[in-house]
Amino acid sequence: MSGISHFYKIEPSAENYWRAIILFGRNVASYKFALAKALYDLRSSSQDLISLDDLAPKFASHICKHLKNCNTQGTSGSSRFLDTCRSFNRGEIVKDVLIEKTVQTGFQNVIDAFHNVHGEEIKERFFLDERSSNKGIRLTDRFFAMADNPAIHDLIVETEARWRLVETAWDLGMSRHIVSISHDESTNELLTFTQQDKRVTITSSRDALNGYQKGRCFYCFREISINSGSDGLADVDHFFPHKLHFCAEDKPINGVANLVLACKNCNRGVSGKFDRLPSISLLERLYRRNEYLIKSHHPLRETLISQTGLTESTRRSFLQDVHNCAHKSLVTTWEPQTAGSSVF
Repeated sequence: MSGISHFYKIEPSAENYWRAIILFGRNVASYKFALAKALYDLRSSSQDLISLDDLAPKFASHICKHLKNCNTQGTSGSSRFLDTCRSFNRGEIVKDVLIEKTVQTGFQNVIDAFHNVHGEEIKERFFLDERSSNKGIRLTDRFFAMADNPAIHDLIVETEARWRLVETAWDLGMSRHIVSISHDESTNELLTFTQQDKRVTITSSRDALNGYQKGRCFYCFREISINSGSDGLADVDHFFPHKLHFCAEDKPINGVANLVLACKNCNRGVSGKFDRLPSISLLERLYRRNEYLIKSHHPLRETLISQTGLTESTRRSFLQDVHNCAHKSLVTTWEPQTAGSSVF
């Protein structure tokens, strides 16, 4: 297994197939995220057949909400459906008209393309397209299995975080300049800056990274949480400790490429990592995680490339060089006690 298929085939759960869609599916408009969130809203439905009339209010509501915060919701310069949602937000049309127009134009491409990941259709289906026969979509057993899993709450948060990252890139003009994502140490949030040096807070670092680690500790694979009120709340950890900043000259040690989510036991427990250097076996895991981030496309792709290198071989060499430098300084390395199966 290699590439994106490795992501979901190594642990072929409904949640991980869904994550593959959200993290690696093609992004030309935000409709995929809105459809995902609409389906989250409808997961308690007693019916498996969801008509477009029932789907449209949820779908349009999420688009309208995001338009209020970010007017750019796609790469196309024009969209009849988005213009309809903007008109609703301005109070120019009533909700019934919004819903009618959503049924007519809102689902033209997203239902067809939803299960496409990196140019290939994944075999697992969360819904079947029955627009021609029943004017709607039919939710599958795979969807309901995912919806009944407590992990659904993390998936909802991860979808919102991914949407915020993508729309920020569109809004700042990815085609005109690279959007560089930074980490705020004090708030554990991802942020960027506009061309006018205006700071833009995007989303929680935990929310953005959790999906790529499938809700597990980077080091031991123990289940972690991104719920701020949970005892198992993940720590945002620096794989290479801060003290090693000299080993990554011109490459920010506080950058996304060096950030992982860890359980408290691994990060600062009795036998925790603290400021020690992770073993060489864990370096390969960091490389693989970073490649997932790059394959999820903008803006994390550009951020990771700028921090670690243009090609796969360059990125691998960069991490190895930092590890070699760090080993000369710290000498001793740290290895976690495995608490779960390797899933990424």
